[in-house]
Amino acid sequence: MSLQAQMITIDCARPRALAEWWATALGVEVGEDFGEFVMVAAEPLVLGFQRVPEEKRVKNRVHVDFAAADRTEEVDRLVGLGATVVGEYSVWGPTWTTLRDPEGNEFCVSD
Repeated sequence: MSLQAQMITIDCARPRALAEWWATALGVEVGEDFGEFVMVAAEPLVLGFQRVPEEKRVKNRVHVDFAAADRTEEVDRLVGLGATVVGEYSVWGPTWTTLRDPEGNEFCVSD
């Protein structure tokens, strides 16, 4: 296969601010900053933050799933950084918490 995933890009109003939040959440530094587009590399994941004029209005059609050794502790840490909890779910065995970053983009943290 010649197709390889390289980055997940998130639309937002303030790319630098959101990239800084995610860099803190992931324990990495902000990478390339092109003003309208800012990147954060947390190997093997690269997140891009792209300025768009419209506000987020509905649930994301795509989101990032993260795993944590202690989901509850990690969720508490992320909430302390400014994330908000959407809900906690358990299907097929694992439990996960869906959160929103400071601009409302959903992501999940699982056990």
